[in-house]
Amino acid sequence: MGTLGFMSDLGVERQLQKMREDWDQRARENARHYVNTANTAWTDEEFFASGERTVAEEILTDMGNICQGKAPGKMRVLEIGCGAGRVTRALAKLFGEVHAVDVSGEMVRLASEALRDFPRASVYQNNGQDLTVVPNIQFDFAFSSIVFQHIPSREIIENYVGEVQRLLRPGGLFKFQVQGDSTLETQPDDTWLGAPFSERQAVDMAFRCGFDPRYRHGAGEQYFWLWFFKR
Repeated sequence: MGTLGFMSDLGVERQLQKMREDWDQRARENARHYVNTANTAWTDEEFFASGERTVAEEILTDMGNICQGKAPGKMRVLEIGCGAGRVTRALAKLFGEVHAVDVSGEMVRLASEALRDFPRASVYQNNGQDLTVVPNIQFDFAFSSIVFQHIPSREIIENYVGEVQRLLRPGGLFKFQVQGDSTLETQPDDTWLGAPFSERQAVDMAFRCGFDPRYRHGAGEQYFWLWFFKR
């Protein structure tokens, strides 16, 4: 259920290549800082504790919508944009099975190291536009934080949303955050300051991709959170 036909194949491939190259370079330079810019010299303990805080703030406060009566330990979860495994580790402590993707091979290598003691967590390098590397199995919940705000194309983001819809169980939630500040001057080759969404654009995307956009928070702000339930 992709939407990349809106763009030329050549233009998309250039953007995807630049995303891979830029995030590989950031990973080599200072992966943890680029994953979470609050610190330039994260210790292991501090870095993974920041992932625990994300899960505490965005997951544990929302377990009714996320679990819908199912025990977390019985749930299969999908994460888009795992980076160096900061949030993935925290998800793996809570849920029964976690699968995560990232466009950067360097980030995936670091995430795999971070998850070596979590045998039910798997990490894959994807192509930056779909989830074909993920096993074709049904997921109970999907999550993405501080990822789509860096993607320079709404079409690429929408393709991801359509792919998540393909893998989620009916009624399952995709909770994710996009850039909501539409006053930003963005460029198609900028892989740091991504394409913003208005509230209308986010709702329209949900319906096109087969989701019910039930809740929204932070429209017009950097952290624009969306709750998309698969129809």
